[in-house]
Amino acid sequence: MDDRTIAPRDMSRLEKTSARLRSQIACLGLVIERIAGLSGPVFELGLGRGRTYDHLRWHMPGRDIYAFDREIVPIEDCRPPEECIVAGDLAVTLSRYAARFAGQVALANCDLGSYRQAHNEHMAALISPYLPQAVAPGGFVCSDLPLVLEGFELLPLPEGAVEGHYRVFRREGN
Repeated sequence: MDDRTIAPRDMSRLEKTSARLRSQIACLGLVIERIAGLSGPVFELGLGRGRTYDHLRWHMPGRDIYAFDREIVPIEDCRPPEECIVAGDLAVTLSRYAARFAGQVALANCDLGSYRQAHNEHMAALISPYLPQAVAPGGFVCSDLPLVLEGFELLPLPEGAVEGHYRVFRREGN
């Protein structure tokens, strides 16, 4: 492959992955602390192999965490309970669960990005309309995608997070 056909990057894929993971851990740490007194479930959009789900359940024992993905293929010990698995097309499942839990979700963690810009734009446009309906006043959205969320403010990143790799949004109110 000719190197000229590859889009220029500011860091290697490994460095990007490391920056995203460090940022995700820092952002989730900030939010987990802030929602300790806020009731309501958590939405994990993009279950994947279940590592982030495992992190969330480890740090928020007893809280319902609904894990969404088209295909459910987590690592065996990172599988949510069956009643909290939401399998299928996110355009359908998120719409349904946003209505079901309207104004109750304490945190929606969105880990849906890829290295393809078109995919990222599509996913951001797909989920942005549903999250304001689902998230409680004072609740949060963490995302690897730049989202447009009506009624939310984009917060400064916590220490340890790398600009552009993860974001924290807070819904206005309480």
